[in-house]
Amino acid sequence: MMFIPVSEDALGALSTPETNGAPQPTAAEPRRSVEVFVGETPFSALSSGCLWQEDERLLVVADLHLEKASSFARRGQLLPPYDTAATLAALSALVFSLDPATVIALGDSFHDNGGAGRLERYDREALRAVQRGRDWIWIAGNHDDDLPPELDGSRVDSVSMLGVTFRHEPSLDPDEPEIAGHLHPAARVYGSRGSVRRKCFVGDPIRLILPAFGALTGGLNVMTPVFAPLFPAGFTTYVLGADAIYPVPRSRLGGR
Repeated sequence: MMFIPVSEDALGALSTPETNGAPQPTAAEPRRSVEVFVGETPFSALSSGCLWQEDERLLVVADLHLEKASSFARRGQLLPPYDTAATLAALSALVFSLDPATVIALGDSFHDNGGAGRLERYDREALRAVQRGRDWIWIAGNHDDDLPPELDGSRVDSVSMLGVTFRHEPSLDPDEPEIAGHLHPAARVYGSRGSVRRKCFVGDPIRLILPAFGALTGGLNVMTPVFAPLFPAGFTTYVLGADAIYPVPRSRLGGR
């Protein structure tokens, strides 16, 4: 699924809340980040689709799906082989700007278990450059549960920090607040001028699911039944615009 960038004015207009006399969640002014709490811990949801924790200088990113195009090519479906370079360029710009002490990659960092071995030399060098001087934690995903030992960084199934569990797939009954990826959340935002479909964060007070960061990744609409058991009391979405992030009320969301 391709996500086409839209202007800030267009998404802002679509995310403007309804005014029917009842209190409504409001769509804030466009910002590059929005503060969210997972349990008792504050994070900043960034317009890039990553999560930042300022006190710990912790950056969290989900579903890079590096080497997805080369994985498809091995099965006979040819795609332009530039997704890894594009994803790493976007990630490098973010890391070098924020200078995190720790980076957590929430699984499916590679599209398959052989992806790390297929990295081109320049992509491998770019990855090592962005990892240098920081703790890097690879969480195993359903696509890459067997990362090679020569890959820099630590490899774990999940990790607990700041009273939060970081894992790939969200749990139906987590022992503590959690941050996850896997589902590639996206939102269809409706308004008087039509609709747009964009990647998004989706969460409630005990769980936050990040959008997929990879250049060749699509998304699953948050209004599909998959999300309902995870958020039985409802959820909040933070929709990614071209250069900003928008809290969007559920009343503006639709299917497909």
